[in-house]
Amino acid sequence: MIKDPSVSLIASSSHRILCNLSLYYPYPTPNQALTPTNRFYRDYHVKCAPPSPQLHKEVLKEEMKKDDVYVKPFDRIDAFAFDEQVADVFENMITRSVPGYGHFLELIGLVAERFSQPGSRCYDLGCSLGASTLMLRRHVPANCHVVGVDNSAAMVERCRANIQRDHSGATIEIREEDLKDTPITNASVVVLNFTLQFIAPDDRPRVLKNIAAGMIPGGALVLAEKIAFEDEREATFMTDLHHDFKRYQGYSDLEIAQKRAALENVLVPDSLATHRARLLSAGFETVYEMSRSLNFTSLICVR
Repeated sequence: MIKDPSVSLIASSSHRILCNLSLYYPYPTPNQALTPTNRFYRDYHVKCAPPSPQLHKEVLKEEMKKDDVYVKPFDRIDAFAFDEQVADVFENMITRSVPGYGHFLELIGLVAERFSQPGSRCYDLGCSLGASTLMLRRHVPANCHVVGVDNSAAMVERCRANIQRDHSGATIEIREEDLKDTPITNASVVVLNFTLQFIAPDDRPRVLKNIAAGMIPGGALVLAEKIAFEDEREATFMTDLHHDFKRYQGYSDLEIAQKRAALENVLVPDSLATHRARLLSAGFETVYEMSRSLNFTSLICVR
């Protein structure tokens, strides 16, 4: 039985909506750990029918690897990197670190349904394990081509393995390369899902101009980012709430402090005003905020 009431409601009303949920939707096990529902929702996607009892049992056995990267105290905190250690626990890390992460993924599917055009290309720049890539692929016409890009070998290896298990119609490729070097052509949808914040600030305008130049008229960019606040009191308040969220997810004060130190000068957020001005300057005609959860936002930018 699915314990999350929101998922129960969806399941009772529409198998189609359920099969379109994120590949990485958390699922409670009897011991309350969180486990991925890869095969659970894949069974819905392929068969549009409830999974077999045996499949259900197999899913319950597959516990998500818990993020323990910063559990022990370090004498020296190295800069955060998307290496093997992070890739192994990234699913757990991002769902416990970004409030509303599953909702942000669903918005990608929503935008893909509305803006993807037959015969076009759709890009996920900074695809990590492939959650946003698969959300794209499952919501675009079958004659689209999906391109996932990531510069982390550890992420690309796992992303390719996840993609191989998906049976959606659109063709797909996963590239290991720096997204700053990725040519964008004939694009109807592009996704930057918590990616731009890891690119050097001076390089961000060029990345966005490259994307806008390669998009067809009426195409859309989904930009999800952690944001900075111009008002100091608001910034402190939102940071405190975000840390409370992490504690609620089971992170200790030590883990929160050490990861924050590791991300210093690696993840550099911009204000919403900075994002808007830069996107308009890059060539996007409209920029709207679709959703916000604490200090995380999702923007839709139409070419």
